[in-house]
Amino acid sequence: MPNEPFTMGPIPKAIPDTINAIVPPPPFPHLRSIPQRAQTPGFSRRMQELREAVLPDPTGDPFFDRWSPDLPKRQPGDLLAHRDVTWPAGLLVTAPISRATQVKFATRDAVGRPSFGTATILVPRAPWRGPGHRPILVNNLPIDSLGAACTPGMTLAHGVSIATGFTDFMPPTTQLALARGYSVVVPDHQGPRQSYAEPVVAGHIVLDSLRAASHLDRKAFGASRIAMTGYSGGAIATNGAAKLLGSYAPELVPRMVGAALGGVPADFQILVGSMNANLATGMFHAATFGIARERPEILTMANHAAQWFATSPLKNVCVIPEGYAGQTFMPMQVFSNDPDPFHSPIAYKIYRITKMADKRSDVPLYIYNGSQEFWIPATGARNLYRSQCRLGATAAYREVFGEHVIAALAGYPEALGWLDARLRGVPAPNECPRDLRPRGTR
Repeated sequence: MPNEPFTMGPIPKAIPDTINAIVPPPPFPHLRSIPQRAQTPGFSRRMQELREAVLPDPTGDPFFDRWSPDLPKRQPGDLLAHRDVTWPAGLLVTAPISRATQVKFATRDAVGRPSFGTATILVPRAPWRGPGHRPILVNNLPIDSLGAACTPGMTLAHGVSIATGFTDFMPPTTQLALARGYSVVVPDHQGPRQSYAEPVVAGHIVLDSLRAASHLDRKAFGASRIAMTGYSGGAIATNGAAKLLGSYAPELVPRMVGAALGGVPADFQILVGSMNANLATGMFHAATFGIARERPEILTMANHAAQWFATSPLKNVCVIPEGYAGQTFMPMQVFSNDPDPFHSPIAYKIYRITKMADKRSDVPLYIYNGSQEFWIPATGARNLYRSQCRLGATAAYREVFGEHVIAALAGYPEALGWLDARLRGVPAPNECPRDLRPRGTR
């Protein structure tokens, strides 16, 4: 198509045909029964077996691994289990805390089927001296990983390991929030399937973690002001939660005062052109794989080579190995049965679903992005801001100096200040240009 980067274009049909002729199908097992996490109504048994084979291996901790058989009877946010993790978490957050509790709760996956989520709730030792109840900041960390051991919940429960992401601690959002007297909720927003980059499942888990906190202690967490923040992969979760808030968790709307999201991958169709077949291709492959775990129609497009990779130990990697994989410059097209996968009906469906362009945020937004971004271009963030303004959301937008890493640091102080004002009870100003606001609100 005209004006598209060449990395989005088709390859000769002979290439995927040759790959499937040379590479045999991977020997993933036939199963007596399909596990709960891989059950996919409407798909063949063999496709469900493939889905099970590509899901991450267990962590060894039943809190994160076990799927409760009564999930279909549970309401989103219902507590399934909770445990105290004050001792390991207190050492890691480097701010005095009175307690740290992990919660496991019912939620819904990307297509509305029963699932579960986990989150860690951190309460500072210092009393809250501001107005009202102690506020809550939801810190959506950029997990950006495929392995089940790569989550902040695993780190806070078991300590630092080779699977721990450095962005769990830098920038120090959790530490600064605790020092300001806020409670902090850290969701494992990719879910038990480790569905990296899927915004619907992430949004559900973020919102249901707040419901679970309220069920755990209604006095402490049931009436507080709430704000959310996230950068990069964490912005995917924040964006999903903001857009799903009014329809999925309307009872939280009066308490939700702000959401700051930076370096936001808001439009996956743009990211195909900016991340495929360059140094970002490892992260792009991982994100596509993560979405496929939640939306297995993508797996129907995977050729034999892709299936070998997806069922290998690579399905358990964390963010650093994914980044190194960019040195291969491998285009996604060589892993598809379709020589033009980015213009397929499935691709357009995924673009539409993950963009959620018709959903208005019911929480004020602060969006920021690097002007010199080349992998997550500012175009996507600008479009998100403008579309939210047209839908009637309250929003602000900042474009800061730098590419992805520099912009994360450059945009951080003002974003944190904006969140502080919201949690202190200062209403968010609406910076949407009047010509972008809906008629009757200008």
